[in-house]
Amino acid sequence: MASIEKRTSQDGKTTYRVKVRLKGHDPESATFERLTDARKWVAATESAIREGRHFRTTIGKRYTLGQLVDRYIKEVIPKKKAWSQGQTVQLNWWKAKLGSQPIADITPKVIAEHRDILGEEVTVRGTRRNPATVNRYLSALSHCMTIAVKEWELLDDTPMRKVRKPTESRGRVRFLSEDERAGLLKACKESSNPYLYPVVVLALSTGMRSGEIMGLTWDRVDLSSGRAILDETKNGERRGVPVTGHVLELLKELNRVRRIDSKLLFPARQSPQKPMDLRSPWDTALKVAEIHDFRFHDLRHSAASYLVMNGASLAEIAEILGHKTLQMVKRYAHLSREHTHGVVASMNNKIFG
Repeated sequence: MASIEKRTSQDGKTTYRVKVRLKGHDPESATFERLTDARKWVAATESAIREGRHFRTTIGKRYTLGQLVDRYIKEVIPKKKAWSQGQTVQLNWWKAKLGSQPIADITPKVIAEHRDILGEEVTVRGTRRNPATVNRYLSALSHCMTIAVKEWELLDDTPMRKVRKPTESRGRVRFLSEDERAGLLKACKESSNPYLYPVVVLALSTGMRSGEIMGLTWDRVDLSSGRAILDETKNGERRGVPVTGHVLELLKELNRVRRIDSKLLFPARQSPQKPMDLRSPWDTALKVAEIHDFRFHDLRHSAASYLVMNGASLAEIAEILGHKTLQMVKRYAHLSREHTHGVVASMNNKIFG
């Protein structure tokens, strides 16, 4: 049974106080500014109680987003692939902004408002987040909410379904010119860190991601056949990578002086069970080579670009880089104009003479 009480404040503002009482259940109450909203809430609440869905709403009013994030980080994140560990930072951003709010009050409107805040905030690097980064933050929260619905039964549905994601710009394609490549390799070779040069050559030769390289162990590298097997990849699938030429010789040399207390190809000096942190020597090498607007991940773009310009098809590049579809490698298509022009010319010559 429900009751709706009309109230008028001293300033003349009217509100409607609603109470729902059903036998065997605790009473529920809420206040609305419009009578129609009050009646809708009564119908929805009574229906939820009768159908056994109301307990989730009740829990959702007591369970804060901060508690949800903490539980997710503790129980879900450790089971994920190594590359996804960065989601902890993203989820803690949501916790800092909305951690005290009950998850039942995290509406699509609230998320959309903070999506816009994400895009306008200036990061520690002094730049605003791009749409792709904003989407990563939204994806982290989305999976957290999905687990709350499907596995922990804290909510009936996730508000993320109604939140629009920003349109991402076309993928960045920054690759090294001939002079830049020569200068960077020279700086890396002269670096005080002995691992920097082989790491960079490995990235340029294979297109492997930073995490894939730094997590590579000797038992996954076959120096006799020139092949590395990647178990921990971004798309979750095992991938074989050809290792040949100069980089193969570098790895053979590295193998002769490898540390016996670590399986890693590039272990940290003090903690050999962890990979070496090459951020500082990498930044130094870029400064020495006078290369600007270039990130380590751009070595992957460089490898792909060189493959295209040397006649590799997009399908071949996708296989080497570990992309499930051709969509991600289409960004390199413009680099193969001469190659595709030759293919079309050859076809026409055969058909028309």
